[in-house]
Amino acid sequence: MDTDLPILDLLPSRLREARRAQGLSLDAVAKLSGVSRSMVSQIERGESSPTIATLWNLTRALQVDFAGLLDAEAADKVEVLRASDVPRFDNMGEGCLIHILSPPEDVGGHEVYDIRFEAGGRLMSQPHKRGATEQLTVLEGAVRVSSGSAVQDLAEGDTARYAADVTHAIEASEAARVFLIVKNG
Repeated sequence: MDTDLPILDLLPSRLREARRAQGLSLDAVAKLSGVSRSMVSQIERGESSPTIATLWNLTRALQVDFAGLLDAEAADKVEVLRASDVPRFDNMGEGCLIHILSPPEDVGGHEVYDIRFEAGGRLMSQPHKRGATEQLTVLEGAVRVSSGSAVQDLAEGDTARYAADVTHAIEASEAARVFLIVKNG
């Protein structure tokens, strides 16, 4: 993408992409934003430049970041967190090291972890909020997962999905590494 384009040259395609990503029709965006269907169409075709108020209404309706929509470099960017900068905890369980892979703003929503266990290591967890689930994939070794009274042994390559709104645990009889996704209700 040519980042030398003025903002108003990028805006029509960015708005159209945002609308399509949401699966919304022009009519739906018009109803959600209070901007007429014909005006939305003209803006997307680059035939009309929106006022700040109109643009604000459109970004709210499309649930996109106002500043990011206008940032010429926003679309062509890869955010990198180097391994040495990944937050980690080694005091959350016994014999396990937890690397937090999800961004801080996802805490309490959709969290991603890389957990490494020593032989005999375990992570015991109290219930998360109602409806919370976890998906765990064993990358190396083997673990035992318990959720409430259910217990399953998993080997390398296995994936388990289970309730996390009850007491649950991950235990490793041998050194192991797992990839864990937590979805909080």
